[in-house]
Amino acid sequence: MTDVNRPPWAMTVSHQDAFRAAKSVEYAREHAREWVSPVQEDEMTQLQPPADLSRRSLAKTGSWRLWIIALAALVASGGMQSIGQTPTGAAARPPARQDAPLMVLSPKAKSAGWTGVHKPHTKLRDVLARHKGHADWAETIVDDESLFAQWISMGPGKKTPRRMNGDTREWWIVQSGTLRFTVEGREPIVATKGLMVQVPYRTFYQIENVGTEPALRFEVNVTRARKLYPMDETPAPVSGFEFVKTRVTGGPGVLDPQNRPVVDFNKVVAGEERGGAFVTDDRSFANIIMGPYQKPQPGNKGHYHEEGGEFWLIMLGKIRYNIEGLSEFEAEEGDVVYVPRQTWHLASFGGQEGLRSCRLAMNGFPYQAHMFEAD
Repeated sequence: MTDVNRPPWAMTVSHQDAFRAAKSVEYAREHAREWVSPVQEDEMTQLQPPADLSRRSLAKTGSWRLWIIALAALVASGGMQSIGQTPTGAAARPPARQDAPLMVLSPKAKSAGWTGVHKPHTKLRDVLARHKGHADWAETIVDDESLFAQWISMGPGKKTPRRMNGDTREWWIVQSGTLRFTVEGREPIVATKGLMVQVPYRTFYQIENVGTEPALRFEVNVTRARKLYPMDETPAPVSGFEFVKTRVTGGPGVLDPQNRPVVDFNKVVAGEERGGAFVTDDRSFANIIMGPYQKPQPGNKGHYHEEGGEFWLIMLGKIRYNIEGLSEFEAEEGDVVYVPRQTWHLASFGGQEGLRSCRLAMNGFPYQAHMFEAD
């Protein structure tokens, strides 16, 4: 039986020709840590491909095969929990089979660059400076074809109306202050810095600042998501719309191992809770990626995405970015980095030797294709 919680390459490790040598090296090295917990990281760092062989020579020997099979075996071993990008999702559909990366001709346009609200690097300290002296404010950071994300500050005693999304999930990362999340069917949660909360579609919720200072959260929705309100609430006005009385069918959304109601990032750092997928749906994906320092990789363009942009909230330490058309830079905790579709990019763990860092990667495609150079 196929274990859909394993990374795609772990599923086919028993096949002699499962991996086509050099064509897999970029993907494996860049994404392997997306599929393992912090407990496994030290063991993974010992599984490096032979340093004295080039990618082309690896393709002609068994060394690469032995290395990648050992790596796959580590993740797939019964005593360790795989946490990867292969989602179960609300529809519980199986992942596409991937015996090895395909060699294809991909349409690559010149990157359109950053338009509208988007910036390559939004520093949290700059956002806070723009709203200094104000308790209640919101600033849009992402508004593309897939997702809509804002920094939102709420003053003490303030609360949202009870509401829900009609068809999509919504999630939050608490940056500061104390917020109480009251979600239909659950016990209320009092959340402070590092707590991550999600609500599936057609599930009423309310957020209230129960602290003594403004509370800051990063809020993410699927683009053009619409809020629905119970009959005893006053809806927030939406330009071009009127609110009418309706009867809604379909029932509430579900939670599962790839759609966790709450993640305590502090426990993830401590190794007490797993990272990996936090939100996984046909239209949204949020993935906790943590690892130790990586040396710069000059000349490595990384990959691009054909149909959608991607952005990252830095959760811990510093993340190094190489993005098409830009000089290399590092982003730190609280910063948001955004790349449009059709834009080469490489994200790696920065900072300094001996320290870990973490990014929460978000996009609208849980099975998103990664386009690498062919060599």
